[in-house]
Amino acid sequence: MKGVNLTINSRRITALEGEKLLWVALDNGVYIPNLCAIRNDSEAAACRLCFVEVAGKGQPVTACTEPVTEGMVVNTRGESSLRLARSAFELLMVSHPVDCAHCASNGSCELQKIARHLGVSLKTKRLRKLPRELPVDDSHPLFNYDPNKCVLCGRCVWACRGKLGIGVLGFASRGFRRVVTTFAGDPLGKSKCQGCGECVRVCPVGALVFKNGGGTTRDGTMASPALARSGSNRETEVYQ
Repeated sequence: MKGVNLTINSRRITALEGEKLLWVALDNGVYIPNLCAIRNDSEAAACRLCFVEVAGKGQPVTACTEPVTEGMVVNTRGESSLRLARSAFELLMVSHPVDCAHCASNGSCELQKIARHLGVSLKTKRLRKLPRELPVDDSHPLFNYDPNKCVLCGRCVWACRGKLGIGVLGFASRGFRRVVTTFAGDPLGKSKCQGCGECVRVCPVGALVFKNGGGTTRDGTMASPALARSGSNRETEVYQ
């Protein structure tokens, strides 16, 4: 691939032609909100949070699906793109329980980072709350799974199925009832989960958390929420 020159927020950047704009921006220190993006994987564009404005295009585009081209001019802080991202975030938070003080991911949660970037509150006032009220799965000896906090980004499904080839986790149902679950809805403690902890490491929120603030994976390495949301995500090439 040949190199191309583009401008992001008035900053000149060089990248490989065809690279997705989201990764080019993140690699160059320009934050764009995202939850479902996974490097070198097919673009889900499910979270609808990574909208940006590109000169010459009539409407905002999702950065995770937009390839960079020579001379591209990008504005990640345009009012139109921010309005779309804020609306998507607000809809997401309608069914998300906001109890940060008692959440294991407080301080490292991607939702908190996105809210700060967009300049919005985690608690939506414009829309009526729609709590999911699903049971927490604490059957696994290594971690807990709270489907009420799940943002359906698909990272855990990718880690379990796409990266490791295990396939314990997957999506079930549609619409508001859509959930990440095991085959036949069995508790994780009774599933074929191998306890590697990869799903917890890539979770951007507090849906999957290690018990007692940390744990030991089957390969003998220590796992903790802090590790899960720092260098470990770069190892699995999931950006926050």
